[in-house]
Amino acid sequence: MKHEAEQNHIVLYLENRIDSSNAAQTEKEVFDILEAHPEKTPLFDASALDYISSAGLRVLMKVRKRQQEKVTVREVSSEVYDILDTTGFTELLDVRKKLREISLEGCEVIGRGFYGTVYRIDADTIVKMYQTPDAMEMIENEKRMAKMAFVKGIPTAISFDIVKSGNRFGSVFELLKAKTYNDLVIEQPERTEELVRDYVKFFKEVHATLMDEGTLPSARERFLSYTDELGDWLSAERIARCRTLLETIPEDLHVIHGDFQMKNVMLADGEPMLIDMDTLATGHPVFDLAGLYVTYVAFEEDDPENGRSFLGIDNDKCAYIWKKILEFYTEGASEAEREEIELKIRIVAYIRFLFILAISDLKNGELGEKRVRTAVRHLEELTGRTDSLYFVTAE
Repeated sequence: MKHEAEQNHIVLYLENRIDSSNAAQTEKEVFDILEAHPEKTPLFDASALDYISSAGLRVLMKVRKRQQEKVTVREVSSEVYDILDTTGFTELLDVRKKLREISLEGCEVIGRGFYGTVYRIDADTIVKMYQTPDAMEMIENEKRMAKMAFVKGIPTAISFDIVKSGNRFGSVFELLKAKTYNDLVIEQPERTEELVRDYVKFFKEVHATLMDEGTLPSARERFLSYTDELGDWLSAERIARCRTLLETIPEDLHVIHGDFQMKNVMLADGEPMLIDMDTLATGHPVFDLAGLYVTYVAFEEDDPENGRSFLGIDNDKCAYIWKKILEFYTEGASEAEREEIELKIRIVAYIRFLFILAISDLKNGELGEKRVRTAVRHLEELTGRTDSLYFVTAE
């Protein structure tokens, strides 16, 4: 049997047919290989496997019992997957289908994010291609999050296929005649205020959605973990102050998207639809509002071209969009109340912004260093101006 070491795994290649005529020999070869590599976790590659019978399935079951955990079987054809699924082996093993290969040559880029790029494949479908080593894990996580949100009534696009292009992996979505609110602002600038109001209405509807306890990560815990990365720039006392302020925000089971910028809300057949669901969490609205402040204000603060290069709009339009988001989200609040709310949002925003800089190459170079200094200066000044980050917004 062909086999090779791959990181922490020993990859065993299943080929042709495995049935009663060769299952015993297959079992012997598999266990001989595993005994020769006791430090490696078995991983089966089924790219050349045409058929597997119940006798062959018993071999996989014995390996699973030996490991006392799920064993991965990758590159499984549709025919073999049906066998594994019908017999319940997709519950016992980590079964990964063989992925469809696509070409991105000539495809329109309709969005770029921190982890990937979105391409339009044709008039009806788009694909989000990831550029990180843990792409498959992120794809599966986003798919799971999107399903949970959809069940709770949040309109969202759920991936119907996972594909490969070269060494990149991506999720395919059906989005008929859909455009993002960001696209619409670019195409119809005279409607910006109307579009932002419509977008904020949807934003608040999503925030009104309650999730069951324990189904999604806590946004507050996520932000508290961000402070662990800031020791190079903030003093221990300042980090402790940031943590104390974050802890004043009570846990909340309402939905937080994690990156609710206008590029992640599509208008499809006149109805808003949320995409990019991998950062879904539960918590107070301040965490989503802080993300929007980072997108529309913090990134533009030291870079006069950021709005144009990332969003396709100038920095003045970015500032206007943030002003209108805050105004519409806090409708009914007085000007003094709105200023206090924005102060709290800014503290959370600069914690997020510093974290993004810390874990990426964006901290490098003259611009990166300038952004770090600016964010640190804001946190040092703002964290002394309030004792709580909690606030109440009108329903």
